[in-house]
Amino acid sequence: MSYKVKILIPLIYLFVVSPSSYAQNSKIKELENKRIQLKKEIKQINGLLIDNNKQTKMAYGDLENISIKINRNQDLIKITNEQINLLTTRISNNKEKLNELEIDVMKAKSDYSKMIYNSYKSRLKQSRLMFLLSSENFLQALKRTQYMNQYSDNRRSYANKIESNIVTIKSINDTINKNISSKEKLLNENKLEEKKLSKEKTIQSNLIKGLKRKEKSYKNEIDKKQKLSNQLDKEIERLIKEAIKESNKNTSDNVFTLTPEAKLTAKNFLSNKGNLPWPVERGVIIQRFGLQPHPVVRTTKIKSNGIVIATTKNANVRSVFNGVVLSVLKFKSSNLTVLIQHGNYITAYKNLANVYVEKGQKINALQTIGITFDNDESKTTLQFSIFENTKALDPYLWIAK
Repeated sequence: MSYKVKILIPLIYLFVVSPSSYAQNSKIKELENKRIQLKKEIKQINGLLIDNNKQTKMAYGDLENISIKINRNQDLIKITNEQINLLTTRISNNKEKLNELEIDVMKAKSDYSKMIYNSYKSRLKQSRLMFLLSSENFLQALKRTQYMNQYSDNRRSYANKIESNIVTIKSINDTINKNISSKEKLLNENKLEEKKLSKEKTIQSNLIKGLKRKEKSYKNEIDKKQKLSNQLDKEIERLIKEAIKESNKNTSDNVFTLTPEAKLTAKNFLSNKGNLPWPVERGVIIQRFGLQPHPVVRTTKIKSNGIVIATTKNANVRSVFNGVVLSVLKFKSSNLTVLIQHGNYITAYKNLANVYVEKGQKINALQTIGITFDNDESKTTLQFSIFENTKALDPYLWIAK
């Protein structure tokens, strides 16, 4: 008897190890982490910027705060939609794989049934011993033994593949159900966020209408603040250049000449990139590094060589790393600024009311150096910058997320 046997390859193996599947899983995880982070930021904005108990005042500070929150909510909805789209694609792909696998299982069962039926009809099933004894010579008997063993192996292989694929089908079904559940949860969350966003946009619209007549004076105020910020940044740059010149013994080099101890500090500072502690215990970033549109007057550009963190009133400001106080600066109409040197890196802490350190003092990581300045506005902020020699770096890339 001859019977051609096909070996079944579980499709799930191809599905699980495919690079596209890994990439999709990684993307979904990345989006979920961003979504969790945004939800935390929105919660902090509600706590630090938005006072839901007070009557809405016609103040640009309130408009700035609600605009910041709206931007975060829009980002949250966008990221959630991306997750929903990825889950929809994954569910569709899994259902396709499931259909293919179920067809293969049905075919395997059919082939297996034919094999069993033919084995009963054949002399092989009726009498394995007689089949061997009727061999004309030893070589034929050996070949018949090998044939019977291969036939048994093929039967076992079919049975194992069928059993394995049935387990795989159950696993894919479970995954589909979980993905559908996750998708429905995200859809419901997005509906709630869209309702909140609609209410916030109504508040924003009312504030804009009420403040329309004062828009020109507010724009002038933004320009004035930006001018003062630029002047402060130039003064900080001048102080850093002075310190560089002093370290180089008045040579023309534009980088710090470091002692062995300072080199080690700089190396350790760099190795902590992405893991530096926040300069305040509780806060949310409301202005990023670089050139960007103003959160309210979108036609106006603002530039920042650091980040602005909204925090609690009278918040303790702490050094993000051990170092030496380079300067305590009081410049024109601005509040106090502290510069701390960490080898060839400098951290700047602006908008302080009181300072507890002095120039030349050694500082430990997380040591309190002062407290934030508070006024009658609806938020308290700290401006935080990092420099490598005189080059401004993006602090968001350095602090822990």
